[in-house]
Amino acid sequence: MRLPKIASIATYTPPFSMPQANIELLTQELFQNKIPKLERLLKVFENGQIETRHFCVPAQWYRQEHTFEERNDLYIHLATEYSVTVIKNCLSNRMFLENTISTEEIDAIFFVSSTGISTPSIDARVMNILPFSDRVVRLPIWGLGCAGGAAGISRAFDYCKAYPKAKVLVVCIELCSLTFQKNDYSKSNLVGTSIFADGAACALVCGDQVELNQAKPMPHIRGSASKWMPNSEDVMGWNVKNSGFYVVFAKSIPVIIAKWLGPFIHTFLNEHDVKTQQIVNFVAHPGGKKVLSAYEEALQLSTEQTNISRAILKHHGNMSSPTVLYVLEQFMLKENEANTLGLLVALGPGFSGEAVLLEWRD
Repeated sequence: MRLPKIASIATYTPPFSMPQANIELLTQELFQNKIPKLERLLKVFENGQIETRHFCVPAQWYRQEHTFEERNDLYIHLATEYSVTVIKNCLSNRMFLENTISTEEIDAIFFVSSTGISTPSIDARVMNILPFSDRVVRLPIWGLGCAGGAAGISRAFDYCKAYPKAKVLVVCIELCSLTFQKNDYSKSNLVGTSIFADGAACALVCGDQVELNQAKPMPHIRGSASKWMPNSEDVMGWNVKNSGFYVVFAKSIPVIIAKWLGPFIHTFLNEHDVKTQQIVNFVAHPGGKKVLSAYEEALQLSTEQTNISRAILKHHGNMSSPTVLYVLEQFMLKENEANTLGLLVALGPGFSGEAVLLEWRD
């Protein structure tokens, strides 16, 4: 059986890198005498297993006041710039493609983001810079947060099932740093400040009738599933106020994952006659150290199976929607034998989950 496949992928590292210890010191400077028991709460920076994060603005930016308009204008400018870069890199990535693919060959763009607002959406702005066809189908996806990368792959899979000759780009851009609120003294903001970062990723998903010369076995998509939890709006998301986005981040998230994720994934795998033990490549969005531990508990995984997710968390932090594509890129770069199974999973606001069953094929 022929299946849609993820033919190429690329990620982009924003220009301003900061060690976690420096970010902790900056946070202490900004919130000193404003948050009770700050010294104790700052241990979240040291306990999160993050060493470095990357941002679209320098450290000095956080010391200044910024209006919602200023933040959003910067988001539009940089999201467009990063999208152009990561799309070009994805379509010319010699690690996966033997020949460069022109943007004029692309049939659809699914643009995923939750950290800024733009109408027309960023994909339209990108199309004025790169030579896309004027018949490209555009599907902006907003508000799925950390689940957005997996959801984008799922929706591209759906599209390629309907149009088996299609080439689809899934572009995920998040500039979490631009949402930082220096006057928000909530614990949610402190936790968000300790883990979130900026990133950009692009994946090329092709229908089963697209013939490409591939450099190595690639992940084909066998199926996908979505799951939603009723009355869970307060688990994670944004409160939108005059100065921008204020993070909502419930401390119950790891407990929810441990209890809720297992039944969802087991049901999904059973629908495809696959057992958890058959999954070799576990492509998990690393929402945080406790989230990865909850994955392991819910799905009986070894720490070895979450090593790549932990490495991305260590060197990049949680970049929201693109993060799971950073993890996928590392799995695609390593040598995979044909018929190796993988599971791509991410969770986000709603509260919701997205799962994609992968099979590496020649």
